[in-house]
Amino acid sequence: MSTTRTSGTTATTIDVDRSDAEYRAWLKEAVRKVQADANRSADTHLLRFPLPEEWGIDLYLKDESTHPTGSLKHRLARSLFLYALCNGWIRPGRPVIEASSGSTAVSEAYFAKLIGVPFIAVMPRTTSREKCRLIEFHGGECHFVDDPMKMYEESADLAARTGGHYMDQFTYAERATDWRGNNNIAESIYQQLRLERYPEPTWIVATAGTGGTSATIARYVRYMQHDTSVCVPDPENSCFFDGWTANDPHASSDCGSRIEGIGRPRMEPSFVPGAVDRMMKVPDAASIAACRALERAIGRKAGGSTGTGVWSALKIVAEMVAEGRTGSVVTLFCDPGDRYLDKYYSDEWVAGQGLDLTPYTETIETMLATGVWREPGA
Repeated sequence: MSTTRTSGTTATTIDVDRSDAEYRAWLKEAVRKVQADANRSADTHLLRFPLPEEWGIDLYLKDESTHPTGSLKHRLARSLFLYALCNGWIRPGRPVIEASSGSTAVSEAYFAKLIGVPFIAVMPRTTSREKCRLIEFHGGECHFVDDPMKMYEESADLAARTGGHYMDQFTYAERATDWRGNNNIAESIYQQLRLERYPEPTWIVATAGTGGTSATIARYVRYMQHDTSVCVPDPENSCFFDGWTANDPHASSDCGSRIEGIGRPRMEPSFVPGAVDRMMKVPDAASIAACRALERAIGRKAGGSTGTGVWSALKIVAEMVAEGRTGSVVTLFCDPGDRYLDKYYSDEWVAGQGLDLTPYTETIETMLATGVWREPGA
C-alpha cells in the first residue's frame, strides 16, 4: 500500500510491505498439490441407464462417485480450496472450517490433509455415520449441531475463535468454479456425449445443495449456445422450489432435508434461480424408491440425491415418449449408496420415517415397462 502525507509543502511516502517469502513458498506448494490432484484424476464416467431401444431416448448418469473422495463434491472442494488459497484466506497451521451435511466435508477434509492444515466440519447431528467416519479418516474433526440452521453461525464463530477460515460453500460454490469451461462438469458431459447419437442433451437434471453445480451447468449451456434445458429437482423440507416458483429470495423452511447433500432451509447465495429452466418438488419416498430402482437397473447403489435426480429424469423421459420425441437426458450419480446403508437402504429406517415406497416403486416400474408416467396419488 502506498499513499502520501503532506507536511507543509513536503509530501512523504508511506509504504507498507506485507510480503512474506515463507508464506508464499507454502502457498505455492499448497496450490501445486491441489492442482496435482486434479492432474492425477481421470474424468468421471458417463453411465447409460437401460431404456427400451424403440423409444429413441438415451438416459445417462454422470458418475461422480469415482472421484478420490467418492462424490460430486470433490470438484467443489478442489475449486473452493484453490479459490481460498489464491485469495490468501487459508494460512499455514490454521484450521479450515465448513458447514456441511457430509460429502463436501469429506472432500474438504481430504484437501486440508493434502496441504497440511486442520479441518473442522460443522454438521447436523443426523449426518450418516459413514460420512462422519470418512471425515475422520481424512484427518478431519466433526462438530455437530442439533439445528441445521445453526451451522452457518457456528462455523463463523469457530473460525473467529480459532483464527481459521470459514470456507462457506453455500456462498462461494457458484463463483469458485470456472463455468465457462476448464474441464468443469458441464464441459465434461458434452465432451463425453460427442460420439453418442444425441450429442446435445435435451435436458440436464442437476439437484441442488449449494446450487453451484446447477449454476455451472446452466451458465455453460448458455455460454456455449446449446439448446439444452436445465431441471433442478428439490426434496421435501427444502425452500429452493418455493423460492424459485414465488420469485422469493427470502424463502425458508423450518427443518432440514431428509435427503443428505441437497435441499436447504434457506435460499443459498450460490443458488442462481434465473439460470434454471424447470424445477420439481420430489417426495422423499420417491427419491428413495428411485435409488433402489437404479440399483436394480445398473447394479449400483447411489445416495438419496441421485435418486431425486433419477426420479425427475424418468419423468422427463416419459414426457418425451408421450410426445414422440427422441433425444438424450443426463442426470448425476452424486455419491455411492454405501454411505447410506443405515438410511435409504434400511427398511427399518424407512418405516421409522413413516415413508411408503410402494406407490413410487410402482410408478417407476410402470414407466420403464410402458413409457407411461402415472403420478402416485393422481
